[in-house]
Amino acid sequence: MKWGRKVHTYIALLKGINVGGRNLIKMAELRLLFEAIDLGPVQTYIQSGNVLFRSSEDEEPLRIFLEQQIKREFGFFVPVVLRTSAQMEEVTHNSPFSQEEVAEAESNKAGESVYVAFLNQVPSSESIERIRNYQSETEKYQIIGSEVYLLFSTSIRNSKLANNLLKLDASITVRNWKTVNKLVALAKTMAL
Repeated sequence: MKWGRKVHTYIALLKGINVGGRNLIKMAELRLLFEAIDLGPVQTYIQSGNVLFRSSEDEEPLRIFLEQQIKREFGFFVPVVLRTSAQMEEVTHNSPFSQEEVAEAESNKAGESVYVAFLNQVPSSESIERIRNYQSETEKYQIIGSEVYLLFSTSIRNSKLANNLLKLDASITVRNWKTVNKLVALAKTMAL
């Protein structure tokens, strides 16, 4: 830790681990790695690669360092998207969808309807144009900064919009609204 620098509670969102039997990383092993590189205290949340920790390092060099350490430790590259606890809390306040829109979407299906795609950079206007045609009555999105808010009236699994988010030319990982809110709550308790 560097003296005089503000310590942030960070949330690392790892892309594509423990999904479909690929890129398996046990959360206990991931937590040990973060602790070994002096990013404690460390807390993980569910098996999909959500790690909360504290650090005074700047976001971009820290993100690159984490990707390198994960590759060194586990033998494969995993994109990491970082947010501070303040940034993540802002995500929950910026949802562009009304309660009525969410209720209507959820009435058409069981399970989550709202998701957030976290990007490691703000998408360019050219890349945004590439996904414009994938919005429909059942699949809506709104981009605010480096987050893409998604609202589905059908399953995200078969979504043309979700499957084409890679056209935004950024590392991207998606979390459902429940997970986003839980990460904010965990970050608040960690900051105490």
